[in-house]
Amino acid sequence: MNSLPRISCVILCHNYGRYLDQAITSCLEQEPGSYILHEVIVIDDGSTDETEEVCRRRESDIKVIRRNRQGFGQTLTDAILLSSGDWVVPLDADDWFHPAKLRTCAEVMTRGTLFIEHWESVVDSLGRPKLKEPHPGGNTSTLLVHREAALSLLPVSNEIFFHALREAGRGLVVRDPMTFYRVHPRSMTDRSTPGVSQDYRAEVCSALADRLRGMRGNPPSWATDHQLKRISRHFRALASRHRVESSVQREKRLSALFLIPEMLNHTISARDPIVPWLRSLSSAIAGRPQVRLATVQGEAAHS
Repeated sequence: MNSLPRISCVILCHNYGRYLDQAITSCLEQEPGSYILHEVIVIDDGSTDETEEVCRRRESDIKVIRRNRQGFGQTLTDAILLSSGDWVVPLDADDWFHPAKLRTCAEVMTRGTLFIEHWESVVDSLGRPKLKEPHPGGNTSTLLVHREAALSLLPVSNEIFFHALREAGRGLVVRDPMTFYRVHPRSMTDRSTPGVSQDYRAEVCSALADRLRGMRGNPPSWATDHQLKRISRHFRALASRHRVESSVQREKRLSALFLIPEMLNHTISARDPIVPWLRSLSSAIAGRPQVRLATVQGEAAHS
């Protein structure tokens, strides 16, 4: 780039006031590098806890947007709409960034890159390590997205929508763990009830596939009509994969097996690798889920 990228860090908060101060600090105390920290925004999505008090204490350092509860999808959409930097870096308020995150990611912000994801360190409610090794990212707090490209995908219901940029060949992965991903009993995502998380992911992937198909008449700058067709089919295959996993988790092996041909058809159409389909087939036949569920104590599995 000819000039330093301006970065907007946007914290998404609903009743995570007890973690919010750490999230804010992690944005403000980033190591210097080839970037400009343009703004730190907190979107308080109808919190009823101490979130407002925390924001008031930090109001000289951040911009606060407070409104009635509108839900995660609208909050993530607003994170793009309300920011003004070149890049938008979302952060769930119960997570926090490694001090080197922006510096490290700015080093790979080339002209053609529109999406960056990095790995994460999974921790418990007190910030203690839950996994010995870093874990691949992909969730909200592990993404950086070019704002102009992100605008073309709005509105979104989940960060998975931005994964389309990666599938178009405009993204890259940093294997360093640059976010501390907190898993706790009050996490927004239900990973303890069999099938719930997978059904939700399937719905998101199907909605994204529909969106991409609808964009083919007027392709965005980051993809061609042919690419949109292939990427749409990729997310159809991914939706089928989640549905198979949901059925296996619910101990409905016959339903899972009925979904296997659909997943294979979408996989072939998208020209995706066959290995994920083979794993789903094996899982359906054996009746063994691929994703570990949370324990009753609130310990969440991360996939």
